[in-house]
Amino acid sequence: MKIYTKTGDKGTTALIGGTRVAKSHLRIESYGTVDELNSYIGLVRDQEVNKNRADILKEIQDRLFTIGSTLATDPEKAVKMATPDLHAEDIELLEQEIDKYTAEVPPLRSFVLPGGHQSVSFCHVARCVCRRAERLVIRLQEESQVDDLVVIYLNRLSDYLFALCRLMTHELKAEEVAWKPRL
Repeated sequence: MKIYTKTGDKGTTALIGGTRVAKSHLRIESYGTVDELNSYIGLVRDQEVNKNRADILKEIQDRLFTIGSTLATDPEKAVKMATPDLHAEDIELLEQEIDKYTAEVPPLRSFVLPGGHQSVSFCHVARCVCRRAERLVIRLQEESQVDDLVVIYLNRLSDYLFALCRLMTHELKAEEVAWKPRL
């Protein structure tokens, strides 16, 4: 099977269900951003500091593929193939991990500047891409059918990534720089 099909050469692509839409369609932008996020999560997973968290990060990547397939499906069409779905337990897992990570670091007393170590910076980029994916999916939800769990998962995932940034900073003994606004 070839990688290229040439069916998108005129700027359209097919959703699961067969409907063709412009590659600039909000639905495509939404699942494309989720795919970008998934790539950044892979980069975060590959950091030595996260070797003990590789399994949870792989699970998150799997859930992001689930979200991508959900977003790539035309909600107006009956689809004959089975697609994976999210569960409330997926969100609960993120919340449990957030609570665990938060208990291991000093209390947060101010906003922090992204950075301190290259591995932490990669995670902050993933967090920002997650927030962008969440905003796009919310916009898509305003005009089309999107499962509420997708929005909730992305919201919780950005919180998870922030908690992970703080934990990685702590474990790497990197400096967590508090934002001190100029007044």
